[in-house]
Amino acid sequence: MSETSRLPDDLLINAADEIRIRQDLVLVALGKREADRVVRVGRLLDVHTGTWMEDCEVAIRGRRIAYVGPAGTFAGTARETTDRTHLSAVPGFGEIHKHIESSHLTPEHEAALVMPRGNTWTCEASHEFSNVNGPKNLEFWLTARLAGSPMKIFPLPGSAVPPTAYEWGGGHFGYAEQAGFLAQSAMVAGLDEVMDWPAVWNPQNPSYERLWGMIQATFEQRGVVEGHGAGLRDLPEINAFAAAGLSSDHEAWTPQEAWDKLRRGIFIEIRPHSMPDIIGGLLERGLRDWSQVAFATDDRSASDTLKMGATDHNVRLAIESGLTPEIAYQCVSINPARHMRLTPFVGSIAPGRFADLVLLDDAATVSIAEVWADGDQVSQAKNFTGHLPAIDWPDWATKTVNIERQMTADDFAIPAEAGRDAMQAALLRPFHWDDNFITTELPVANGAVQRDTARNITKFSVVDRFSGEGKVAKMFWLGCGPKTPDTAVGCTVAHDKHNIWVVGSSDAAMAEVVNRIRDNQGGWALVTDGKVVADVRYEVGGLMTNRTAEALDAEMQALYVEAEKIEWLYEPTFSPRWFPGFPERLQFATLTCAPWRWVLVAPTDAVPQGFVNVQTGESHKVVW
Repeated sequence: MSETSRLPDDLLINAADEIRIRQDLVLVALGKREADRVVRVGRLLDVHTGTWMEDCEVAIRGRRIAYVGPAGTFAGTARETTDRTHLSAVPGFGEIHKHIESSHLTPEHEAALVMPRGNTWTCEASHEFSNVNGPKNLEFWLTARLAGSPMKIFPLPGSAVPPTAYEWGGGHFGYAEQAGFLAQSAMVAGLDEVMDWPAVWNPQNPSYERLWGMIQATFEQRGVVEGHGAGLRDLPEINAFAAAGLSSDHEAWTPQEAWDKLRRGIFIEIRPHSMPDIIGGLLERGLRDWSQVAFATDDRSASDTLKMGATDHNVRLAIESGLTPEIAYQCVSINPARHMRLTPFVGSIAPGRFADLVLLDDAATVSIAEVWADGDQVSQAKNFTGHLPAIDWPDWATKTVNIERQMTADDFAIPAEAGRDAMQAALLRPFHWDDNFITTELPVANGAVQRDTARNITKFSVVDRFSGEGKVAKMFWLGCGPKTPDTAVGCTVAHDKHNIWVVGSSDAAMAEVVNRIRDNQGGWALVTDGKVVADVRYEVGGLMTNRTAEALDAEMQALYVEAEKIEWLYEPTFSPRWFPGFPERLQFATLTCAPWRWVLVAPTDAVPQGFVNVQTGESHKVVW
C-alpha cells in the first residue's frame, strides 16, 4: 500500500480493515511512513504499569496511535505537531457498564455531554432499547458512530429481553438472536447483565432455556457474560453465580459482599453510591491487586451529569475514597478494557489503540483541560468541539408507544364484588423486596375499591404500550404518588420492560397522563386539576430525546417546578434520598430482577391482572 493510499474508515471495528490499519501503523511506528500528528505531553500515565512517563510524544495516524515514547524518539515525521507539555495525559475513560438510555439522550447527544468529562468509550448495557425494539437494537447503537460520532459504543445485547417470562413486547432474545448480534459486528462485546437469577439456577423456570441459550451463544464466540448479583450475598449463591459463568457484578453494596465476590473470581464494578464504603473496606482488607475492579455509572440522567459529572465524577470520588490516582485511572481504562477483551482498541495510550487522550491540568483532582478522541481534539474545558452528527431517527425508533385508543378513568378503576362495602387489597411499596406482599382493607364506593389517602395508600398502574390495546394492570401502593386531589404522574421509563407506569390520586388524572405520554411518544407527564401542567418528551424509544442535554434539562427543571406545587405521599421507612417529594425513582420500582419478588407487570394471558411473584411464578388477585 502506498503512503497516499486511503486507509479504511475504521469507525467500526472490522477484522479485514484491521489488517490494513495495523500494517500501516507498523510503518509509521518505524518512521517509514508519515504520521498525521504528534502530540507532546508533559507526562503520560502508563496504565499497564501504573507509572508516569515524563515528557512524552504520541504519534497518531488516522484514528489510531502508532508510537509512544520519550520526546524526540519518534523516528518519523508528522504533518503537524501539537504541544501540550503543560498537561498530563491519561487514557480516554471507559464505562464498563452503562445504560446510555438513562441519560435520556440519543447516543450522539450523549457523546456531546460526556466526552468533555473524559468518557470516550462505553460498554452499553442494552436491555432498555432492546425491550422496546429488539430487532433494531444493534442498528440503533451503531448509527451514531457510522455517522461520525467520536464516541465508541460497544453494545452488549440484553439478556433481560424480556426481563422475565411474565413480561412481553418489543423484543425477545435467545440463542439465535445473540449469535446473530455477535457475528454481525466485532463491536458487540458480549451479553448484557444476566439479571433473572431464578431462571439461571432453576431448570423449571420458563426462562431457563432462553437465558442459557444466550449464554451459550456468547461463550461460542468468546464474548463476555456480564452478571447482576443483587441480593446474592451468601457463599453458596456467590459460588453458584460464578460457576454459571457470570463474570461480573455491579450490584455489590457492602465491602464484605465485594470481597467475597472478588475472592470467587467475579469482576467487581463499583457504582458511586456504594463507592466510599466499598473502596474503604477493600483497602482495610488489604486488597493489593485492583485489576479485577472497575467503576460503573450504570444509570445517570443528563441533568445529574450536568451537575456532578460523568466518569470523571466516579474517578474523583474514588480518589477521595482513598485510592491513588494511578489506580483510580486504571479502574476506568485498562481494567474495564481487559475485562471486556477490548485492549487492542481502547483502555490505554499505546500503539494500535484509538487515539483517545484525557489531558489534565491536575491528575489528583481530575481537572480536565481537553479530551481527544480518534486522534482529534473533541473538547475544550466542558465544551464539546467534536463532530455532532444530525441524525433523523426513523419511525422504528420514534414511533414506539403503540396505544390505539383514548384511555379513560374506567380503565383504572378496580371493581368491587357486588354487595361489598369493603374488600381486602394487596399492597406494594416502591422497592418492596419482602417475600410477601402487604394486605389491608379498603373501602368500596360506587362499585369500585377506593384509595385511602389518610393511610398513604394510592393507586399505581402499568399500561402496556406495545400491543395497541393499552392493557392496564392496576393495584394499590403505599407511600408514593400524589396526595393532592385529581393529580397523577407517569413515564415511559419503567425498568426494564418500559411500559408506561402511572400513579395518581384519581383515575381520570391517570388516564390523562397516559394519553399525553402516548401523544408525545414517550416521556413524562404531570396532570393536576384536569390539566397537563408539565411534560417531558422522550420521543426516541420512549426513553431518549434527540436534543441537547441542556434542552432536556430545561424541560426537566420545568417539571420539577410544577412538581413542587404538589403534595406527595411519604412512606417513612424509605431513605430521604429516595422519598418524599417528586417520585422520580419510581422509574426503577417496576424492576423484576433479583431481589424483587412480588411485582406489577403489564397484563398477560398467564397473569391477567399483572400481579406476580417473579421468583416463583405465583400470581394473586389485587383485591378479594
